[in-house]
Amino acid sequence: MAAALQPVPAMPLALQNISLKHLGTEIQNTMYNIRGNKQTQGTGHRPSGEDSPLSEEPQREEQPSPPDLSAPGKDPADSPKPTPKSSLTANLIQKAKRQSNTFPLFTEGLTRNRTAQEKVLALEQQVLMLTKELKAQKELVKILHKALEAAQQEKRVSSAYLAAAEDKDRLELVRHKVRQIAELGRRVEALEQERESLVQTASLREQQVQELRQHVQLLLDKNQAKQEVIQKLSEKVTQDFMHPPNQPPTPPDAADRDLLSQQEKMEHLKDDMEAYRTQNRFLNSEIHQVTRIWRKVAEKEKALLMKCAYLQAKNCQVESKYLAGLRRLQEAVGVEAGECSELLRQLIQEALQWEASEASADSVVLSPISEYDEYGFLTVPNYEVEDLRLLAKIQALEVHSHHLLAHEAVEQPLRERWAALGELAPSAEIKQLLRAGVPREHRPRVWKWLVRLRVQHLQGPGRYQELLSRSQACKHPAARQIELDLNRTFPSNKHFTCPASSFPDRLRRVLLAFSWQNPTIGYCQGLNRLAAIALLVLDEEESAFWCLVAIVETIMPADYYSKTLLASQVDQRVLQDLLSEKLPKLMAHLGQHRVDLSFVTFNWLLVIFADSLISNILLQVWDAFLYEGTKVVFRYALAIFKYNEEQILRLQGGLEIYQYLRLFTKTVCNGRKLMNIAFNDMNPFPMKQLRQLRMAHRERLEAEQHELEQLKAEYLETRAAQGPAVPEGCTSEDEGEAEP
Repeated sequence: MAAALQPVPAMPLALQNISLKHLGTEIQNTMYNIRGNKQTQGTGHRPSGEDSPLSEEPQREEQPSPPDLSAPGKDPADSPKPTPKSSLTANLIQKAKRQSNTFPLFTEGLTRNRTAQEKVLALEQQVLMLTKELKAQKELVKILHKALEAAQQEKRVSSAYLAAAEDKDRLELVRHKVRQIAELGRRVEALEQERESLVQTASLREQQVQELRQHVQLLLDKNQAKQEVIQKLSEKVTQDFMHPPNQPPTPPDAADRDLLSQQEKMEHLKDDMEAYRTQNRFLNSEIHQVTRIWRKVAEKEKALLMKCAYLQAKNCQVESKYLAGLRRLQEAVGVEAGECSELLRQLIQEALQWEASEASADSVVLSPISEYDEYGFLTVPNYEVEDLRLLAKIQALEVHSHHLLAHEAVEQPLRERWAALGELAPSAEIKQLLRAGVPREHRPRVWKWLVRLRVQHLQGPGRYQELLSRSQACKHPAARQIELDLNRTFPSNKHFTCPASSFPDRLRRVLLAFSWQNPTIGYCQGLNRLAAIALLVLDEEESAFWCLVAIVETIMPADYYSKTLLASQVDQRVLQDLLSEKLPKLMAHLGQHRVDLSFVTFNWLLVIFADSLISNILLQVWDAFLYEGTKVVFRYALAIFKYNEEQILRLQGGLEIYQYLRLFTKTVCNGRKLMNIAFNDMNPFPMKQLRQLRMAHRERLEAEQHELEQLKAEYLETRAAQGPAVPEGCTSEDEGEAEP
């Protein structure tokens, strides 16, 4: 209390000689002193051969510093006010001296010895120097304004503390300051957390930049090699034209054949050159895009590093001020006030705990991207094409980034909601949760429940074992095709490529059992991938078998996996109609370039995106598909095109569009965004409309097939009526066999 009743302490050392009452005059005088010092330093570097008599004058006539008007014990009001006339005269004198000192090159000898060009150069140098001085003056004025605001704030606080009539009011002020300090501490902690997240993001960006640099270098090397090949081929073709090799005379027929072969080779070489040129243009555009991405990432990384450095510095300043304030309060209160001293000790203990927690937080290491995901799929598949590998790596980084960003805000609450569910039953809440995706630890239980809802009228005790026994006792006609497709099932999944894995044998038994369960279908290519997905999730042969039965016999339409694939063809036409309705601009663009989407989308619907989407998005689609049916497949097919609509519209030419459509599902990395497009942007999506479209297209397709069958029958009848006619001059096979 005694220390608090003392007079206001002196201002900081940098502001001791500045009067707050005459701030404009003080700033002007300070500017003159600084400018004089700079000019004195500038004239001190003149060449030794030049005389500078004027440069010594400011040192001899140095302006006296202004009196200390803000020193303790003196009233600023008692300081003499400068008269305008004397101030103006002094300013004019100082301006004349400053000009004579600022322009040391303008002496009498300059007009005689220097040319006009040298004068212009000197003037430009002086203008540049004055511009820099003006900038420095503006910065100093800003600094002084900030110092003035800080001093006024400190003065107001001290005045309020001294004006308090009782100790109780002063203690309340101290408590208010303690609360402000605590609030600042919480803000510091939040800023530190933000800084740590920015540092983590910067490290991820740095890794991405390094990988992009490596890929750019690979593309440059490949481009250079292809340029050399093109150049060599061009030189070879030119040389062959200009200097044909000397060959012995050949018969006319042989010469014609050689000429034709040479022309054919030339055509092939021209095609190769055109292909190399096209690929070169494509690689150049890819390099340009990668370089642009790298520059953006580098700029963002630099901005983040600057922000982190600023936050760290600000954090250190706030922490030092906070601890210093606590220490001064502890010394001022002493041991008499037990309540206040206890509060101060508690605050100091909390500050020390914050430091310990921050020190432990610095040792946190980011989890790297693993080689395989949780279901055994390669995170970055080892494609043979470099562009596919680069695209897969970018997709893996984007997926990992979305996972890190959405872990606390989306995935954790979703896990808690699934954990809180008791016995599963159909409801609107279950429907929304399934659309959002089932967490991995709950997915087997949920899928078993969904499959049981579909096939409970087909299941029987021991049914799967009975089918296995039948497949072992009698070989099914589809067994050979099943064996061929086993080795082609998910080559990027370690469970189906490892020789020691049991998944191929289990998949074989599931497919053989299904071939006896549904003899009308037996086996169709694509069923192996459906059964493999079920095995990866459910991890039980019998559960995977019934999941396959539920998809083929209860969810998908009849004849979807038959030999004619009639229902699959119908759904392709239905998808075309829905795309025309939901995305008319995109369909007009594709129709303009005569692009047939069935080449891309047929496999989507046949295997429920098993070969197209990454595992976490694929299984999210299957979560809703097993509950709601085929309408989900159409929703996600439309959503994928909507997700990449802008990119497709920028493409020109059918070949370019087909190349992009072959890979564009690899660019889908935000499952949350895709889900919102599928179930929000595609509304309304009534099941009644889907049934009507299927019925209409099925009738048209059956009529077309019936017409084709009639044409085929008519052709066979015509051929049978004509008989095996033998052209004149030819020998029949029977006559040839009769000869010795």
